[in-house]
Amino acid sequence: MVDLSMKEAFIHRPRNVDWKRAAALLYGDWGTSKAYVLGLAFVAAGFSALPIILAVCALTAVVAYNYVIICKNFPDGGGVYSAARDQSRLLAVTGALLLVADMTVTAALSGWAALSYFGVPDSYLVRGTVAVILAIGAVNFFGPRHSGSVAVTLAIPTVIVVLILVALSLPHLTTDHLTPPHESFGKSWVAFVGVILALSGVEAIANLTGVMKLDPDAPAAMPRVGRAARRSIGIVAVEVVLGTAFLGWAMLSLPSKLGPRILERKEDVLRFLGEYYGGDLLGTAFGDSLGWVIGTVVGLLLLSAVNTAVVALIGLMYMMARDGEMPPWFARLNRHGVPSLPLTVAMALPVLVLLFTENFEALAGLYAVGVVGAITVNLGSCFLNRKLGMQWFERGIMGLTFLVLLAVEITIAKTKPDALFFACCVLGAGIGLRAYGQQRAGLRPVLVHKDVAATISSEALAKLRPDLRTGQRIMVAARGVTPALQFALEEARLRQGTLYVLYVKELAVSIPVSVLELPRLQWRDDPQAAAIMHHVLELAKPHNLAIIPLYAVSENAAGTILDLSSTFAIDFLILGASQRRFFGQLLRGNVIESVVRELPDNIQLLIHG
Repeated sequence: MVDLSMKEAFIHRPRNVDWKRAAALLYGDWGTSKAYVLGLAFVAAGFSALPIILAVCALTAVVAYNYVIICKNFPDGGGVYSAARDQSRLLAVTGALLLVADMTVTAALSGWAALSYFGVPDSYLVRGTVAVILAIGAVNFFGPRHSGSVAVTLAIPTVIVVLILVALSLPHLTTDHLTPPHESFGKSWVAFVGVILALSGVEAIANLTGVMKLDPDAPAAMPRVGRAARRSIGIVAVEVVLGTAFLGWAMLSLPSKLGPRILERKEDVLRFLGEYYGGDLLGTAFGDSLGWVIGTVVGLLLLSAVNTAVVALIGLMYMMARDGEMPPWFARLNRHGVPSLPLTVAMALPVLVLLFTENFEALAGLYAVGVVGAITVNLGSCFLNRKLGMQWFERGIMGLTFLVLLAVEITIAKTKPDALFFACCVLGAGIGLRAYGQQRAGLRPVLVHKDVAATISSEALAKLRPDLRTGQRIMVAARGVTPALQFALEEARLRQGTLYVLYVKELAVSIPVSVLELPRLQWRDDPQAAAIMHHVLELAKPHNLAIIPLYAVSENAAGTILDLSSTFAIDFLILGASQRRFFGQLLRGNVIESVVRELPDNIQLLIHG
């Protein structure tokens, strides 16, 4: 995020995520759902679960289509917080808090399921999952390091495992063991709601649009990511829908006498399928070995989902704090650039849920209220937003999907009182903290007429801003009042050019929303940046130099410097020689080396030592 004190310009995030990596990241979250959905389906309906599984798969496909539309209309981030904010800030906070509930239970449920796939005994599952969450939180104290890499690495092995299971079970697929569904529609509907967790993870793709590669004919000023979104969602949706349907049929093709065994292995049903069908083909030893491989691959992917949920919780709470929707304590960073209080909350919430949850089914019941709630708020906000360019049939499909999911959410609230209580606790605590934070900040809601609001909108103010001066443009990356900064001032005076003074605050936190969606961070709020900028502005006054302070928060300083240099068409980039110690360079990399390697040829680099 950038603050232009004297003049303004439009900043773009680097878009370097192609559709293949976006699909892998989405699969790391969405693809884990089948690991526990099938077992829950059997708990809900036994051998009559096939129509319910197919219905959930159909709804999953429709929701995926809706998210293609959302991504197309929100190229800079279309998560529930961003989409709902166009309708109401309170609605956006409600959607974000439902997402907090979702990710809290995601961490707990994924950790529980991962240990089940690893073969941990039931008596140690709760304590083991608590230990896993605390360990992952401790690692994130030092900042996330390529948190999506594990999910990307495991995406292909997991798909291979699914294909192996389908191939092994294909000759055995039958309807002989199926039983008729419930006679009452109400009972079938409740069972359907209990398996709705197949939707889990689809919200992740909407938060990636801000870094997706643009369509070939889309300019940066008018971004479009429809092609990348359509490909990434499409390929993952096909795997999730078909994989869940075929594996569900394979589970229900097992002999009826194995019903009690399926209930016993509901938490690692994919491993059980591998053991049974592999053993039937090549013997018990092969089945056990295949089950071990399946358990390892799926368990590791589930552990990656735990890490993703913890990182996303940290980023979501930090983002709301920066947006003024949470007390400012949530935005305080530790020495590694990680928000301290959100990290603590991200570990504490899943642990509390685990300590007060009796079993896996109860945990899954808590999960559904957050998953469905967040998706419902997102779809409803987009459906009611007339500014979005949707075809009539797209808006109609989205409206119908919203109504179905709203009915599902109401059913969850009616049939699962624990889930309703959990959601109310999260919403109550979150909205209470929001009110307290705004009161401490001296904010209070004021209603004004839309004509008055239009006069102070960002679009109206943009028309009053002067154009940037012509001439050579010089940028200096400042880390303090250094000789490099003094040299840049001298160069700007001699060349009579515009000097961009860039201060990059390194932040080690993943934010599940585009930087463009967040409020502009002010360099005046950062003591170190403010000291540098005031010093430069005072030195520039006698010489009438054009100084533009730039303030950026980034987890990649070199990438930010490169991006802003290209955005402002800089002629000269000035960097001070690195004074970092060897160990610091080893851990974090050398900014100058990264800039030299990627800087365009049309920008001259001056390294002052």
